[in-house]
Amino acid sequence: MKAWRMVITALSCLLLSGCLVTFKDPIPANEAAPMPLLGDWERKDEWGDQQYLSIARAGSNVYRAKAWGESAEAAEDSAEEYGFTVAHHGRRWYMSAGLPKRLGANFAIAGFELTAKNELVIYNLDVERILQEMDGGTLQGQPVETPEGEAVLITSSLDKVFSYLDDQANADVFVEVARYQRSVE
Repeated sequence: MKAWRMVITALSCLLLSGCLVTFKDPIPANEAAPMPLLGDWERKDEWGDQQYLSIARAGSNVYRAKAWGESAEAAEDSAEEYGFTVAHHGRRWYMSAGLPKRLGANFAIAGFELTAKNELVIYNLDVERILQEMDGGTLQGQPVETPEGEAVLITSSLDKVFSYLDDQANADVFVEVARYQRSVE
């Protein structure tokens, strides 16, 4: 039972927060991640289980996140890996990861922050707020259904999306989904 919870939590941390906001294009691999992002992180999930996240360089401005639960020994059997790229716009950092076919094979974008308390905080986009912005004409896209529930496919250009996300008036579009501490080992 804990294995499925680890998979759900890993996806939640990196891609989902109940509902999913997706994009046709990934963030281009034009920018390097901040060095403090790399390394090992840990947290207790919503069920009190220990979760681990290891972030490493996988190529030129391309990164790999490996997420697992319980212990290092369990990592080999139950680890989930995600490739991602990053971008810094305005005062925020963003990461983009490809999604599996069952979720539309598009790309998810999440925000992240490295705090002064040596934490990695991951934010997802609020699908309800994005739907409101689509209804108002600020962003273009369409609602889609996935096996995990309602999702939104944004078709606006990434420049337009980042302009919207970078506006401090839209800060409430971000929902915190995970808070990791730097691993001490």
